[in-house]
Amino acid sequence: MSTPLMDKPGFLRSALGGLPRPFWALWSGTLVNRLGTMVMPFTGVYLTQERGMPVAAAGAVMAVFGAGSLLSQPLAGVLADRIGRRATLAGGMLATAAVMLWLGASTSLATITAAMFLLGLVIDVYRPASSALVADLVSPEERPRAYGLLFWAINLGYALGMTVGGRLAGMGFSWLFWIDAATCVAFAVLVWRAVPETRPEAQESTGGFGVVLRDRVMVGFTLVMLGNTLMYSQTVTMLPVAMTKAVGLPTGDYGLAMALNGVLIVVVQPLVSGWLGRRDPSRTMALGLAVMAAGFGLTAFVTTVTGLALTIVVWTIGEIITAGIAGTVVARLAPAHLRGRYAGLSGFAWSASSVLAPLLGGTLLGVGPQALWFTIGGLGLVSAAGMLALGPAVRRR
Repeated sequence: MSTPLMDKPGFLRSALGGLPRPFWALWSGTLVNRLGTMVMPFTGVYLTQERGMPVAAAGAVMAVFGAGSLLSQPLAGVLADRIGRRATLAGGMLATAAVMLWLGASTSLATITAAMFLLGLVIDVYRPASSALVADLVSPEERPRAYGLLFWAINLGYALGMTVGGRLAGMGFSWLFWIDAATCVAFAVLVWRAVPETRPEAQESTGGFGVVLRDRVMVGFTLVMLGNTLMYSQTVTMLPVAMTKAVGLPTGDYGLAMALNGVLIVVVQPLVSGWLGRRDPSRTMALGLAVMAAGFGLTAFVTTVTGLALTIVVWTIGEIITAGIAGTVVARLAPAHLRGRYAGLSGFAWSASSVLAPLLGGTLLGVGPQALWFTIGGLGLVSAAGMLALGPAVRRR
């Protein structure tokens, strides 16, 4: 007897169905929060134009933000395991809202610097807790899809928030701080009311961060992630400089080409996340890293906006392939009571790249565009090879 066609799940059901309600509360909070992410993309403009800082002073203040970010992820990982995922996420969002308003009201260099350090410390505290919550709430088979949907929400919210934020900045930067703070509070309230605490018993979560550092597979994966983040971070550090200064593209053409990244992610990623989630995570991650490496390596040959658009399409495809896979690997490697700390170590790669990527990229771009993009492409290929080497150990977990 044949199975009725109506029993076959439709696209929406296969893409969105089967995930628990608390996950959708976390997803909704993430989307709302990213819709209000307006301060950080315009921080340099705010410091130099609104507060009248010299460019060098603004750069130093933003470096202080990076220093706070380096401490953020290990601290947040320990908190997520010790006091709970929900408390860490909600507390981090409330602290971010308070520091946002303090930064917006600060006028002296000393208070702005202190506020930027604290903002770096608290703004991403939610990440290890969010990652651990997904691993706690969602079955292993569905985790790649769940992490992919969070990635999609982050990109959709960020794209829309950037558009609105750019217009509001012209009306006055105070709008950005208040809206950003309000969405942080909304995220905290939504998680506190709709997401249960999933942390294992307190006595199972004792110990420091050293237990994660003794896991050689996890440390190796973090190094792979560092290669990935150093590569991707060039899109917000040296890529705009290289295209507008070295190649001479108009800023409008550059912005239009970069819009392809967000459009492709929003349109394509939900269509393929389920299929990618059924593949081996290690091989999928390695494939995505290799495709990203090819895209960035090809940037060395860009001389027109069309060429730039083609390279953006290539590395965005790689980004889509890896979406959701990193969280899946971390969840596979981590014991349940240490998921926050493992996610914190993985998140440390992003914090480190925020400091290292501009230093590396700036030095290489000073040598020449080919030196920058061939090196970044090579770094991506090394990361892909490292992921393949870790594959057997990841599968054994």
